[in-house]
Amino acid sequence: MMVAKILDDGAHDALADAVPTILVVEDDRLVMMVISEALADDHFRVLAAPDAISARRVLESDAVDVLFTDIDLGPGPSGLVLAREARRLCPGLAVVYASGGRPSLPKDLAVPGAAFVPKPYRQAEVCDLLSRIARRPGSATM
Repeated sequence: MMVAKILDDGAHDALADAVPTILVVEDDRLVMMVISEALADDHFRVLAAPDAISARRVLESDAVDVLFTDIDLGPGPSGLVLAREARRLCPGLAVVYASGGRPSLPKDLAVPGAAFVPKPYRQAEVCDLLSRIARRPGSATM
């Protein structure tokens, strides 16, 4: 499984200390690449994973401020399962779900304080939402 890190050459340490880190989890590689690049252009440190198993490895090895995950990740654990595991690993982690298969997400399925973005979404709106959330951890609302 591929895990991509969207970073400038040699800038990892300085960048990691200076800007929020977003973990993008998306099984559609084109969508993952496009939103990851938009977030990097918006001055985020972006880590990306195509599935929940790869994402968990990232969460175990890197500091992450916001988890931005698709809900339906194909075979394997869903974004819902990933978010619950991520919160066990990082209790203060902000979570934003995305889905094209549902217009909303019942609060009983989401981790507390999570936000939801229906697909298709506008990149600028996602960047703005993640910027607000990353600068005020735990403030995401459904």
